[in-house]
Amino acid sequence: MSDLSNHPKAARKAVLYRMVMPEHVCPWGLKSKDLLRRSGYDVEDHHLTTREETDAFKAKHGVPTTPQTFIGGERIGGYDDLRRFLGKRVQDPKATSYRPVVVLFALTALSAFAGSYAVTGQIVTTLALQWFIAFSMVVLALLKLQNVETFSAMFLNYDLLARRWVPYSYVYPYAEGLAGVLMISGALKWVSIPVALFIGATGAVSVFKAVYIDKRELKCACVGGSSNVPLGFVSLTENLMMIGMALWMLWM
Repeated sequence: MSDLSNHPKAARKAVLYRMVMPEHVCPWGLKSKDLLRRSGYDVEDHHLTTREETDAFKAKHGVPTTPQTFIGGERIGGYDDLRRFLGKRVQDPKATSYRPVVVLFALTALSAFAGSYAVTGQIVTTLALQWFIAFSMVVLALLKLQNVETFSAMFLNYDLLARRWVPYSYVYPYAEGLAGVLMISGALKWVSIPVALFIGATGAVSVFKAVYIDKRELKCACVGGSSNVPLGFVSLTENLMMIGMALWMLWM
């Protein structure tokens, strides 16, 4: 394929074919159109308005999907192909990433700071630290509970207790969420502290064995069963945070 992306501005014209039907507008077609316009292309936008028209287009050009972009008479391809053509990064859906947990912890930290400021008038307080851990536990439990089956399947890859007693893989996210909610409120510490200590300690030992002793490369179930977060430091940190929070509350 020639480097058409370096053509002079007068030649920067793209032809886009995308599905626009009464019951369905292809989101990748919208993304392709937006990307082309933001990249300085004039877009000749062709709508495929019926399933028959779409199938005929795909058969004619020998392509499995739409949208399809053409520039300078050459077919560029679908949305990912267009991003590559324009020199944009294309994310590998199978690649591991810490982005989910970074975003999660950033938002729970900001929420904790906001709550602390609303209650005490100060942003950085001991209360903010406690809430950060508790908020994180609640959100992590929520993500796990979106699909308990997929979470439990991934969790069983490394958790030592769950491997001996499978129902624990279903109990864990509920226990984590309960402990987090109770820690936010400061109520029923006789429940929240031992629960957090137990699941945190069990999890920490399991992760440490799987990653640092057995040297296994696994995905973490911490943000749900469909994540690509690698098992390791983040998972261990999650469990150590729970242990630390429980010990702090016990000391206080």
